[in-house]
Amino acid sequence: MDIVLKIIQVILSLSLLVLVHEFGHYITARMFGIRVEKFYLFFPPAIFKFKPRKSDTEFGIGCIPLGGFCKISGMIDESMDTEAMKKPPQPWEFRSRPAWQRLIVMAGGVLMNVVLAIILYIAILYTWGEQYVRTQDAVYGIEVSSLAEEIGFREGDHILAFDGRPAPDNFSQLQVDMLREQVRTVTVLRGNDTASIEIDPGYMPAMLNSPGMFGLRLPILVGSVPDTSVNASADLRQGDRFLAVGDTPVTFYKELQGALKAYSGNMVAVTLLRGDDTVSVPVTVSGTGKMGVLLQRDISGIDITSKDYSLLEAIPAGFKLTFSTIGDYVQELGLIFSPETEAYKSVGSFITIGSIFPSTWDWQIFWNITALLSVMLAVMNLLPIPALDGGHILFTLYEMITGRKPSDRFMEIAQMIGMFLLLVIMVLAFGNDIMRLIR
Repeated sequence: MDIVLKIIQVILSLSLLVLVHEFGHYITARMFGIRVEKFYLFFPPAIFKFKPRKSDTEFGIGCIPLGGFCKISGMIDESMDTEAMKKPPQPWEFRSRPAWQRLIVMAGGVLMNVVLAIILYIAILYTWGEQYVRTQDAVYGIEVSSLAEEIGFREGDHILAFDGRPAPDNFSQLQVDMLREQVRTVTVLRGNDTASIEIDPGYMPAMLNSPGMFGLRLPILVGSVPDTSVNASADLRQGDRFLAVGDTPVTFYKELQGALKAYSGNMVAVTLLRGDDTVSVPVTVSGTGKMGVLLQRDISGIDITSKDYSLLEAIPAGFKLTFSTIGDYVQELGLIFSPETEAYKSVGSFITIGSIFPSTWDWQIFWNITALLSVMLAVMNLLPIPALDGGHILFTLYEMITGRKPSDRFMEIAQMIGMFLLLVIMVLAFGNDIMRLIR
């Protein structure tokens, strides 16, 4: 059921993005009197199609849910309709229009995806506002993964700066920003002293493929005790806070984990804070150093920054968030084209996109992901690859600057090269996903 729900979310989100993108091409073409022959969601064969009276456009839905298309008369696109291009240009065709009009038509899809992202971010901020933990409010410091520890970070470190600049305000963005900016020196507060951690660029590939390097360090509480636990009959209650295991003081998960291992296969008295009282409860520790208790983290001591937006406040905030997201994604693309980062190995297909959607329906998460994907689609389409909008825009700008229009033959060859490059990228993306699945 979880997989089905993820698939539904992927199809719904991408369908909206494709419709908006192709509508951008459609509406700008019609604005200049350019004929649009077909406007489809998904690819043929068609399962539904119709042509309104007095319209030159056939609208339809295909049966292959991998995108959509808008076929504009007199334009060399993925349809590779070279026969139509051999006929004399007609006044309603794309190729008969001045370069500035063709430029607007080609940029229409990207523009509409940016507009959609702005609208979604405004709606998200107005409806749900913002909630996050500021880096400076992580009063217990960071919890580190084994990779972060290997790099030089330690439990309880407070991250202060990246390459001399103040650390990101949003704690959850620490790892992402560190990777995006390819940070080389991280300044931390360790105890009462500051320390500098030099990050070897050789760790970059591992950092890209190891989410969760930094966690919010929080005190550990008893969550629940399953009936099948070796401590099912022990006097452990939800909300009990761990203070010690035997004579070893514990507050955080890794401290608890280490203390329990010292008593593997034995009984030990665990000291707990229960309300205002301190209690001692004997527990059994398994041979693997486990109590069989479900734990939870106590976030009560952490300030959560929350901001609500009126509609007038959400509008400029939505614009700002959209363009900052565009800037962030451009930086991330830079990582992909940098061989030393091996970020190209993280490129994914529909499988990767599906994995980022939750297994339960949450409108806030769904619209946040859709807004992000809309930004990604806009930026990706601006890449100067002939089969993408960016390639057509590049050739049109060349024509506007030099006054020389590329020949139809050149455009046909460029389109084929571009489609080949896109095929290679798709094979890489699916290959990466398959490798991740079989590991």
